[in-house]
Amino acid sequence: MTDVDRYYPAKGRVILHVDMNAFYCSVHEAENPELYRGRMTAVAGDSEKRRGIVVTSSYPARKAGVRTGMTVHQALKLCPSLTLIKPDFRLYKAYSRAFREILYSYTPMIQATSIDECYMDITGSKQFGTPMQIAEEIQRRIEDELSLPCSIGVAPNKLLAKIASDMKKPNGISVLRIRDLPQTLWNRPCGELFGVGAKTAEKLNRLGIRTIGELAQTDEKRLEASFGVFGAWMKRAANGQDNAEVHPEREPSKSVGHTTTLPHDVTDNDEALRVLLNLSDQVARRMRRQELLAGAVQITIRTPEMKTITRSRTLEIPTEAADDIFREAKALYLKHWGADRPVRLLGVAAQSLSDKKSAAIQLDLFDYERQPKREKLTEVMDKLRDKFGDDALMTAGMLGEDGIRRIKAGRTPGISFHGERNKDEEDE
Repeated sequence: MTDVDRYYPAKGRVILHVDMNAFYCSVHEAENPELYRGRMTAVAGDSEKRRGIVVTSSYPARKAGVRTGMTVHQALKLCPSLTLIKPDFRLYKAYSRAFREILYSYTPMIQATSIDECYMDITGSKQFGTPMQIAEEIQRRIEDELSLPCSIGVAPNKLLAKIASDMKKPNGISVLRIRDLPQTLWNRPCGELFGVGAKTAEKLNRLGIRTIGELAQTDEKRLEASFGVFGAWMKRAANGQDNAEVHPEREPSKSVGHTTTLPHDVTDNDEALRVLLNLSDQVARRMRRQELLAGAVQITIRTPEMKTITRSRTLEIPTEAADDIFREAKALYLKHWGADRPVRLLGVAAQSLSDKKSAAIQLDLFDYERQPKREKLTEVMDKLRDKFGDDALMTAGMLGEDGIRRIKAGRTPGISFHGERNKDEEDE
């Protein structure tokens, strides 16, 4: 068993920088893979009139020389087979919220710097594994649930995490520590240091400072004489020193959810409900870890044609129990979907979350007598499963004739597009 504690510093922090790769183009690939996946594409300001500026381009298009900021005319001259896509910022915001919800599953310490980039402070997240395990799981979930690639940097501070996330693109994970800098960074030009622009790099070159390593070893007073306080910052940055904290910009997630893409189109109610049961169990466990109660339950259904709908129901009494969540998810599914209609993806989310410590729960007499025993049993089960794995304890309803396969199918964690509504979505 991995000794997780030794991967976290006794003093200091562990920071991830999550950077979505070619985000706008990747979103269109996820929405319409048959049209765009693997193709040379570019999102442009006015794709219909074939003019304007390239907002971003896919990696195949970048290999052909298409770059952000290039005019459409220039891009088409370089790459005549380039497919132009009209921007859809509503769609980008929906995917941005969706990938951030995945990040909030691991820590409330999230700082978004743009629609497609976030810093995460996971110093207090060791219950989810080592930093590398967390990064790998995040990357896998974003790919499995949203069909998006991302690169992740793992480092002791924000500066190095940002630099690390740029080291392997697309879909890479890089670890960068201060002791790694002489081998990985110091031989690179100053202009490749995050925060150092082209004009500053040119001025450094005129001073005879050409590499990041030379910048790291330059006398600080000399740098301050030419650049002021920014000179002192550059020296610290070249040495990997950064004390900036991750500043969360909103409260922790208002929903906790899991989705899974099924291995085949499901039409049988029993099979679908087994998946919903497993998803409800995973949602409840994550809520209990964060000491949260759900005030509403939402299900997500995606058809083989990639049409997504959601249905939700408000609970009379907030809960953290898997059976309560499953009961509502089951009722929603049977009412709004039912047998013989194929499903490719299912999701369950707990919404309208509240802090368990401060929540006032109205219980009837029977629940009042039963609740302490129920909570104690759930606590013991959680501890056993944390120690021996999720499969150590399961309810009979989680198993079918091919129960292991269905459990695996139902245990792919995820977040659906909470808060987004398309024309075929409505709440009760």
